[in-house]
Amino acid sequence: MWRRCARLALRCGRALGSRRLGRALARLPAVPLAAATVALMIASAAQVKQPPAPALRLETPATHSNGPAARGDAARPRLVAPPPGSYELPVIQPGPDGSVLDTAGRAVPLRAHTSGRVTLLSFMYTYCVDPAGCPLLFSTLYGLRERLQTTPELARRVRLVSLSFDPVNDTPETMARYAGVLARADQPLRWDFLTGRSVAELQPILADLGQPVAIQLDAQGKPGRLYYHMPKLFLFDRQGRVREIYSSAFLQPDMIYNDIRTLLLEEDATRSARK
Repeated sequence: MWRRCARLALRCGRALGSRRLGRALARLPAVPLAAATVALMIASAAQVKQPPAPALRLETPATHSNGPAARGDAARPRLVAPPPGSYELPVIQPGPDGSVLDTAGRAVPLRAHTSGRVTLLSFMYTYCVDPAGCPLLFSTLYGLRERLQTTPELARRVRLVSLSFDPVNDTPETMARYAGVLARADQPLRWDFLTGRSVAELQPILADLGQPVAIQLDAQGKPGRLYYHMPKLFLFDRQGRVREIYSSAFLQPDMIYNDIRTLLLEEDATRSARK
């Protein structure tokens, strides 16, 4: 059995590559907070998922008949993960503290949405139009939802969370409309859509997870409604600890699905050992 990453100077699951983005965000003009303007600048620990251990195999469209090229898509390599349970995912860090709002406007601890089940958390905003940003995260989560729901015993143990970093525009009512049927209690797999009461309350959460976000300025140098942000997914175990962080290049459903299964198998083994 191998571990996804080694314990080096960096926390597991994160790579040096995103330091460049962190420095770029830090050079963006500062935007003062205003009552009707969200301006987030969290560029302190922008680190993303480290390249996997050698057990992960790189597969190109040329070597895989069902790859993107075979479907007529743009050719790009994909990672083939080892079987669930054949590797370990070390604990990266404890989950963040903080308060968020659900779609009913209730203030709840974020930990209530990142513990108790294996959880995938993403940060987003509802009017994002960048195909490589929030839509990519949403598509990845939706595909995993559809796959997990085919196995009810898995769906009951997994949760998806979409947390907006724009509390001014993404109110609880807006998040409820955005979620639609996906957030209904009768769905086989739980998907929580959350926002915050203020930028000030969300900033510590973003900083703790190393999620950089910055508002874009218009041609006149005034704050707009679009954001610079690095798409990331955070995988939490049942104890609410971060076990993996996926950047854009690693938003590959097969790998994430296997990681979820690995955590569930770990949980089952721990439960059996206690009997």
